[in-house]
Amino acid sequence: MPRSIVIGNGRVLVNYDAAYALRDVYFPRVGQDNQTMGNLCRTGFWVDGRFAWVSDPAWERRLAYQDDTMVTDVTLKHAGLGIEVAFSDYLDMARDYLIRHLTLTSTSGFEAARVFFHYDWYIGGTDIGNTVLYDPNHKAVVAYKDDAYFLMGGATDGPHGIASWACGKKGGTNQGTWVDAEDGVLGRNPIEQGSVDCVVQFDLPGAAAGEERRLTHWVCMGARFQDVSAFGQDLLLARGEDTYRTRTRTYWKVWSDKEHKHIEEELGAEARGLYRRSALTARCHVDTGGGIVAATDYDITKFARDTYAYVWPRDGAIVANALDRAGHEDITRKFFNFCADALVDEGYFLHKYTPSGKIGSSWHPWVDAHGNRTLPIQEDETGLVLWALWEHFRIHHNLDFVVDLYSTLVLPAADWMISYVDTATGLPLPSWDLWEERWGVHAFTIGAVHGGLAAALNFAELFGDATAQERLAPALLALRSGTDEFLYRPELNRFARRINFGPGGEVEVDQVLDSAIYGLWRFGMYTPDEPRITATMQAIAGELCNKGPSGGQARYANDYYCQVEHDVARTPGNPWFICTLWLAQWYLATARTLRDLKPAQDIINWVVQHQVPGGLLSEQVDPNTGLALSVSPLTWSHAEYLLTVDEYVRRAQKLGTRRALPRRSPARAAGQARTATPPAPGPDGGLKKEVASSSGKGGQ
Repeated sequence: MPRSIVIGNGRVLVNYDAAYALRDVYFPRVGQDNQTMGNLCRTGFWVDGRFAWVSDPAWERRLAYQDDTMVTDVTLKHAGLGIEVAFSDYLDMARDYLIRHLTLTSTSGFEAARVFFHYDWYIGGTDIGNTVLYDPNHKAVVAYKDDAYFLMGGATDGPHGIASWACGKKGGTNQGTWVDAEDGVLGRNPIEQGSVDCVVQFDLPGAAAGEERRLTHWVCMGARFQDVSAFGQDLLLARGEDTYRTRTRTYWKVWSDKEHKHIEEELGAEARGLYRRSALTARCHVDTGGGIVAATDYDITKFARDTYAYVWPRDGAIVANALDRAGHEDITRKFFNFCADALVDEGYFLHKYTPSGKIGSSWHPWVDAHGNRTLPIQEDETGLVLWALWEHFRIHHNLDFVVDLYSTLVLPAADWMISYVDTATGLPLPSWDLWEERWGVHAFTIGAVHGGLAAALNFAELFGDATAQERLAPALLALRSGTDEFLYRPELNRFARRINFGPGGEVEVDQVLDSAIYGLWRFGMYTPDEPRITATMQAIAGELCNKGPSGGQARYANDYYCQVEHDVARTPGNPWFICTLWLAQWYLATARTLRDLKPAQDIINWVVQHQVPGGLLSEQVDPNTGLALSVSPLTWSHAEYLLTVDEYVRRAQKLGTRRALPRRSPARAAGQARTATPPAPGPDGGLKKEVASSSGKGGQ
């Protein structure tokens, strides 16, 4: 089930599903150590002998946030129980408290009500060796293992503390303590260890129709018992929950109020709302150590047997660029420092990293089919981090920040990219593509490497490093020349997505159309209106569009991943937000009049229409129903929306009658080779081999 609500504070991230059941609790790092492993943590209501969990279908639900905050604004209504419940859930901006503030309104009157909160613990990622216990001093239940403690307490309008509890075992023949709640009476077992879960109970007095009853439930998190007791619940009780709610709401309102882009004026209130929600969603996926996590929806493990809760340097670079353009400089600095620490000594990035900066799991082999050593990398990741760092400087002009990174990040990465080249062709040696599926020399990778090398050249000129300039400038020219010669295919009337070189210099051309070819212009290698780019993007727009009811653009022809429709002529693949927004960005880059903005505006409206209720963007949508597929939210989807809306407003300002928004000038504009060869028409087709006029070879 897709995640529909996400809240975070940089150390803790909590996800709720579409029923508003709590599913993921990441602590003490965003994206690392999911303390519930994506399992259902239930919230239940007992009213005069009748009971329902919030996941039951009888509830009417409205999922939202308080405007421009990470405080939820959720209403659940159950006609059978005769109640309406309003939730204001949040993670305190400074302390690791998950606080759930409930207002329960009786619609028909009741004599007594009870509220139950259940937690399915997998502390440290396993259900072995956990402990749950009742603490009478704090009238709360505590779960712990090693250096992770969780205190589950709260208060009603009366005295503080829980009214009852259940501590028990789960697994095997044991369903879990949540079953104990369904009759409204908990067993009060004082302690349990091993594979455990627990339930805490709050009692509410009777209410007449229309009367309200309030309660606040909290989960204090820390590395020691004292952190969740003396520095957790005791502080909450002393200062009052409303203190934390007010400061958290105020913090996020101020944080999100950095853009002054006339979004509502140009695109409407809903587009503006999703813009701010996208910035907030991206922000809560940035760990305090700087790692930008791709996604935290744990349900993907059922399909992929792993999560997206890693730091891909590529995804992180694009998210950082989006946050930079939205005005959030401080948080992106942490990401670039994270990257400097993660860079391999030779000067490249590996596949992905954990939020703590360690090497993440990978399926990229270290040997090829012949047993020869290969690098298990996606070279676009190295290039895009440098590209994003130059964009960061271009926007913010923070010279003191980038000067140290020049020697620790920029030069090592640039020199490695210069070395990782087929000298006969000027093109990068093979690596894995951005989709992590194919080995070869990819259009997106070439564009990203060009963006990274151009960024390094900009920095070299900024710091007066003539020696580096002498290395970088020829590499850029050779890269462009090789792309012109080998990647553009006159017989296709467009660029290919991938080529490989055989042992005799023959060129193997991957003729499958892929939306990621857009990377050739996106990072500055070609102008967006260069005739061959135009032909390529027009082919992408026409051939990768979903002709099913939900619209949108596919990644590439006959995309297998989470495939719903097998009629690829009608649906080449599931629509992806990022690929659809890439097309909008090209429309914006080539717009010459206000009327030319209309296709991009239509795509922005499409994204708004396909957000998950609550304001989140998934990775994909069903080509027929438009419902979320794969992970939700995907941080990259939100980043591309931020970038597209920002660029739309800037283009509208430039092309319209209003004064254009200021854009700070770089110390030197990024170099762009502009030579264009007119495209020749030709048929499309599948993978083929041809003998190239050059004797260039791939390989390592």
